[in-house]
Amino acid sequence: MKKRSIASFDVSAIGLGCMNLSHAYGAPVSAQQAERVLLTALDQGVTFFDTAALYGFGTNETLVGQVMKPHRQKFTLASKCGMQGVEQSDGSKVRVIDGRPETIKKTCEDALRRLQTDVIDLYYLHRWDKKVPIEDSVGALSDLVRQGKIQTIGLSEVSAGTLRKAHAVHPIAAVQTEYSLWTRNPEIAVLQACRDLGVAFVAFSPVARGFLCGPALDVSGFDAKDIRRSMPRFAPDNDAANQKLLPAYNALAQEAGCSPAQLALAWLLHKGEDIIPIPGTTSVDHLLDDLAAVDVKLDAGLMARLEALINQRTVAGDRYNAQSNSEVDTEVFG
Repeated sequence: MKKRSIASFDVSAIGLGCMNLSHAYGAPVSAQQAERVLLTALDQGVTFFDTAALYGFGTNETLVGQVMKPHRQKFTLASKCGMQGVEQSDGSKVRVIDGRPETIKKTCEDALRRLQTDVIDLYYLHRWDKKVPIEDSVGALSDLVRQGKIQTIGLSEVSAGTLRKAHAVHPIAAVQTEYSLWTRNPEIAVLQACRDLGVAFVAFSPVARGFLCGPALDVSGFDAKDIRRSMPRFAPDNDAANQKLLPAYNALAQEAGCSPAQLALAWLLHKGEDIIPIPGTTSVDHLLDDLAAVDVKLDAGLMARLEALINQRTVAGDRYNAQSNSEVDTEVFG
């Protein structure tokens, strides 16, 4: 597996987003299937694994800890704080954004226990809590670095301005934001800010939440708990419009001699050596297909045709609904 850099870490050019195993796209997979995916990724040279306190309200960190503890020295471990499940009076949990220093430090202690590790290599602020100055949240993360509980600090879904404010408090190692052919917002400002500051860029949802994987998704068949049900791009009218892009996209994949998912990942890899995509999957076959994208070569002409076909002007619908949009701090196209 080819390598890329996050601070002092050399990581695989494609990492693994572990969220899907426990969260977001329907019922979690079995423990046995999750273990197969994680260990196959490691066996295939993946050395960058991404989880969060939010995913499954801690169950994803627990899963990663149980499966990966014997192999802890072989990979770079990333997790996130600042957005997690908070238990209610009836025993249920709800998602809460909380960037207060005391919450960040408590979440880190819980993560270390669940992940069965002494230190987290890269610890992100999952969302900037706009009620708390970014300097205060990053200051708490800086304390955790000094205490040896985390090695580096990351931010997720932040603007260029917020990144610069945070970086002035403590060096930021990575910014993680959605980035793919159909979500191009990082190109407005934050990618350049990362490059100015020497910050790696980690791209989540690099295959557009499954949209760029080839066959048209059946949105009517999404599980009741699938988070895509609330995303405007998967609403019936927008989905119908977006599906019209797929025949030409799939033809470009055929021209490039790769699968549609590989084309989406290869496009990201060609956008800069500082970009590390972290696709997620519950399927070993899909995992192996994703990882082969590191060997796909795209010329400038094909890159330009891809970008002309799928971009912020040709994709129908916002990436998030109004509530979720209010919670992120990213630049948007006018």
